[in-house]
Amino acid sequence: MLTIGMKTAAYAVTGSVGLLSDALESLVNLVAAIVALVALTIAHRPADRTHHYGHGKAEYFSAGAEGLMILVAAGLIFYSAIARLLNPRPLEELGIGLAITIAATAVNGIVGLLLIRQGKRHRSITLVADGRHLMTDVYTSVGVVVGVLLVGLTGWLPLDSLVAIAVGINILWTGAVLMRNAGRGLMDHALPEDEQDAIVEVLSAIARNYPPGEVEFHGLQTREAGRQQFVSVHVLVPGDWTVQRGHDVVEEVEEAIRGVLHEGTVHTHLESMEDPRSHSDYDRGPRITHGDPPAR
Repeated sequence: MLTIGMKTAAYAVTGSVGLLSDALESLVNLVAAIVALVALTIAHRPADRTHHYGHGKAEYFSAGAEGLMILVAAGLIFYSAIARLLNPRPLEELGIGLAITIAATAVNGIVGLLLIRQGKRHRSITLVADGRHLMTDVYTSVGVVVGVLLVGLTGWLPLDSLVAIAVGINILWTGAVLMRNAGRGLMDHALPEDEQDAIVEVLSAIARNYPPGEVEFHGLQTREAGRQQFVSVHVLVPGDWTVQRGHDVVEEVEEAIRGVLHEGTVHTHLESMEDPRSHSDYDRGPRITHGDPPAR
């Protein structure tokens, strides 16, 4: 609210369409923050009778909505910039307007960095997306300030509109990235490569704790929903083992995987190594045995 008021005041005293584009983006920031608050509130709810895996994917709707709002803001910026490009007018009180914009940019920068830090700490795509959006606003504000300052120095009025168009193009890219990331989450995208590698490493270590051919793994699948992480893996043991002995291995596996994840839920499927059906129920992912580390 503070930055919207400051940037709108800067536009009012200068008449700069470049500063107007900056104010419009701050308005999008406010709406996005409200959407983020609602999404985080929903995502924080625990699993219930109708949502057995929790509500973590609500964060992706927030990121997607924020991306969509950015696209709308870009359209408004393009409309205003082209209209001013066709009908340029001199700018007024540039010193006051630029000073207000610089102060508002500093506020945005502080909030953006805090959001990104907390988002990474809590593995929240919503907070990270909101923080990066604010930081994009900071970068574009710096560009707007430089551009408007050059208009004042050179007197070339079309530059004001060109700066606004550049801002629109920049936030279009930000919106596209946010919508892509939201789509990946809604499509059950796998965990990042480094986390998958960590899971394979702990499974390999467990397999090496047993004699060759006694314990192996396959059918490894991963996905994430907001800050929640889900892992599924098949555990193969000798068919003549007792249920208790197989269960002990499964518990060891689940504890080890949870140890390398942040918000991990692990599902295991115990299978008999001698049963042919155990080897025909997966078609992707590594086969992890006592031998050499698997290649994914």
